[in-house]
Amino acid sequence: MEPFVWPELNVLPGIVHAVFTRHGGVSRPPYATLNTALSNGDDPNAVSENLRRIASWLGVPILVAVPQVHGTHVVVVDEELLHAASRPLDNGCPLVLGPRADALVTACRGVGLMIKIADCQAVFLVDPVRRVVANVHCGWRGSVRNILAATVDVMRVRFGTDPADLIATVSPSLGPCCAEFRHYENEIPRSLWSFQVRPTYFDFWAISRHQLRACGVRSENIHTAGECTVCRRDKYFSYRGEKTTGRMAAVVALA
Repeated sequence: MEPFVWPELNVLPGIVHAVFTRHGGVSRPPYATLNTALSNGDDPNAVSENLRRIASWLGVPILVAVPQVHGTHVVVVDEELLHAASRPLDNGCPLVLGPRADALVTACRGVGLMIKIADCQAVFLVDPVRRVVANVHCGWRGSVRNILAATVDVMRVRFGTDPADLIATVSPSLGPCCAEFRHYENEIPRSLWSFQVRPTYFDFWAISRHQLRACGVRSENIHTAGECTVCRRDKYFSYRGEKTTGRMAAVVALA
């Protein structure tokens, strides 16, 4: 198990993070092997074991996830939510399931915020001053609705985050080489058409950087993995490339 990690986050005390690849689990094809989704047809027992391995690698007792719906709802994971949240598996799996949303924010220690991806971006937002972290499921629908701005706003209002303090990272995800939108006139607002890199292809990595800067995040604090999941299906799950496939875990936590 060799997940993707950022040196820029590794140097921050008390921050645990990783974007896991498709390798290192027990799921069988077409979900081979480190699938973390319970809703795509995989064996729940295999998913449970995969999640146990991820939590063990990170050293966190629980992983909090939500049903992701490509919206802009942001959930604050606090003690009240943890008490009310459900456990979809009763076999010792570390997974706790919150309400439908696409971004998670917490100031609780030992809570792994998990976003599931297979081409969408998982964007970590780390406030080392206020000791708050967020994990954002940012697919193209989330991008056009600017879920990043919604998440930064929750961090600012609820926890007093100064966006200039934030460290932001954009996971391996759909790259401009493969992000084709043949009907973009009906899917992508005209304000984002300038991010078209060639006819019908868009750079959503650049869109995320632009939206984060517009929120007040400093350019030097935005880090993009620069790996396309469609191109690297040997390493990552890709819905565009495979359709029936697994979902990778991207997790950030306060230790």
